[in-house]
Amino acid sequence: MIIRLKGGRVVDPVGGATTVRDVVLVDGRIVEDSPTLGPADETYDCTGRIVMAGAVDVHSHIAGGNVTMSRLLLPELHVSEDPAGDGLAFGTAKWSGWETGRLYAEMGFTTVVEPALAPTQAMQTHLELADIPIIDRGALTVVGNDDHFLSLLRARESRDAVRDSLAYLLKQSKGLGLKVINAGGPAAFHSGLRTFDLDDVVPHYGVSSREIVQSLLTAVDQIGVPHPLHVHANNLGMPGAPDTIADTIAAAEGRRMHFAHIQFYSYGKDAEGGMISGAEQIAASLADHPNITCDVGQVMFGPTVTISLDLMKQWQGAAYAKPMKWSLTDGDAEGGGVVPLVYKRKTWVNALQWAIGLELFLLSPDPWRVLMTTDHPNGGSFTTYPQILHLLMDAGERARWLETMPEKARERTGLAKLDREYTLEEVAIMTRAAPARLLGLHDRGHLKPGAIADVAVYDDLADRTAMFTGARYVFKDGNLVVRDGRALGWTAGRTSILVPDYDPIMDRRMADYISDRFGVGPSAFAVPAAAFGERDIFKVEPCAN
Repeated sequence: MIIRLKGGRVVDPVGGATTVRDVVLVDGRIVEDSPTLGPADETYDCTGRIVMAGAVDVHSHIAGGNVTMSRLLLPELHVSEDPAGDGLAFGTAKWSGWETGRLYAEMGFTTVVEPALAPTQAMQTHLELADIPIIDRGALTVVGNDDHFLSLLRARESRDAVRDSLAYLLKQSKGLGLKVINAGGPAAFHSGLRTFDLDDVVPHYGVSSREIVQSLLTAVDQIGVPHPLHVHANNLGMPGAPDTIADTIAAAEGRRMHFAHIQFYSYGKDAEGGMISGAEQIAASLADHPNITCDVGQVMFGPTVTISLDLMKQWQGAAYAKPMKWSLTDGDAEGGGVVPLVYKRKTWVNALQWAIGLELFLLSPDPWRVLMTTDHPNGGSFTTYPQILHLLMDAGERARWLETMPEKARERTGLAKLDREYTLEEVAIMTRAAPARLLGLHDRGHLKPGAIADVAVYDDLADRTAMFTGARYVFKDGNLVVRDGRALGWTAGRTSILVPDYDPIMDRRMADYISDRFGVGPSAFAVPAAAFGERDIFKVEPCAN
């Protein structure tokens, strides 16, 4: 099948300068335009429209135990009384798998990564991911806080043993990368501690948060994981956290590292210890260290729910739950919490959080290294991405929002002084090319010949919110899945995974450990292909080694 997208303004920084040209899709791939191709089977007039690669979200909580718990805890946020279509029991339920895939696709997103794949809940998470239609998925395996890993460090086992244990978990859980959440914090919480910093030592294990992070950095490089270690750092949400980020960057010693939702670490302190913007300090740290990438975790206003495996932070946040109901689960490194809250435009702290996120974007030294997320749903829904892009591309829109903010927030941020406006090319990098490259998904995020035919076509509107809310056309693997801003129905995406090599001795060691600690065999935590019936769910991506 030959499909020609004719006469659009193609914005593809990987492929070259923005130009008006045709994009040709053949059998699910982008191909070089050539007279020898013959006539197109289908032609779409893209004159006056913007053509980009399908967007990629590097960090969005869309599946897993805490996502399910949030739906159970807060049915008022996703109740639907409309009947669903045949075969889609929850097809109209807000934030069901169907709704998640539909809404992402309608905005032009074609790949989304779940950033908290707990190995003990891998089967549930992958079953939920597989039920999200249209888009491709991936997940980051959470490591670094479980008893087995910490025991290896306590026993001063070799780097090879540490590497093989992490490669085992990555392979068995079918992850696309490795993530650590408040390194050492969950184990410290078990022992009664309620704060935990980079050089604090985990009781009973005798290792610091710094040592945990450094061991993981070494293992990620040894295994050949394309995505840098994905770090949810210590001291989330605390005034003074920019110092924690600077210290953690120093601990990386020049190695690749990605900070999750860095907005929540960008709170400085004034002379009285009160919260002010620390965005300039974070931006300076990023400018000085090209080995570091991050996603922002932009706060947007309205009701949401925070979900996290950072049990220590969720325990602290439960006091501010709105409505006053929450759930905390304390497990072997993989507990966490669900705490609802409301970000209010008239509350100065929330307004300052919103402004700090935008400062980070606008002070960004490089759109390849500062990516757009809301840490969905922690900072707000992913459906606010079009509003965020509008704010970044239109200084007047930012000024209008700022006028409604409390004076106490405005005086603690430098946002009003920033007149930078993102270009379409910078948007394409930040939301397409950069996250795809960072994840090691080199066949997407661009429109060069050979790429997967994931393409979004937008009307070029001055109202960027309207423009990015509903794409004119979206193609997934060369198939039209969105027309005039509406998804056309159910199609199945795939989940990208890594299958790293490791010493088979680790299979025996892990089998013994799991049987002894949990009373079940390792198959209890496996993700067999048979669980998905005849569906071809997984796509193996190459490791760097």
